[in-house]
Amino acid sequence: MDLDSEKNVFQKIIDREIPAEILMEDDQCIAIRDINPGAPVHVLIIPKKNIPRLGEATEDDEPILGHLLLMARKFAKNQGLSGGFRVVINNGSDAGESVPHLHVHLLAGKAMIWPPC
Repeated sequence: MDLDSEKNVFQKIIDREIPAEILMEDDQCIAIRDINPGAPVHVLIIPKKNIPRLGEATEDDEPILGHLLLMARKFAKNQGLSGGFRVVINNGSDAGESVPHLHVHLLAGKAMIWPPC
């Protein structure tokens, strides 16, 4: 199996092999609009380092994990999401994970209920 066939969709977006609406980017992560939004604002914040899921993160990943949340805050502030926003990380298929590459969902633009399911 060659290296290209091992890449997941997020790695292909990061590598600019497939298009996506890039909303923010820095040296550690990329933020894109979700193609199947669950809210009027639905952004995926994806680390450039491929960590398959939160449950597989290590102590060495602590800086990027914090950075993802700070990127969510920065995006929300830049977009004026003063009414609030929700941050979600799915871990495993039972939680709704569909791509094995850690990412943060930022959802906003409507009132949300609790519990979410």
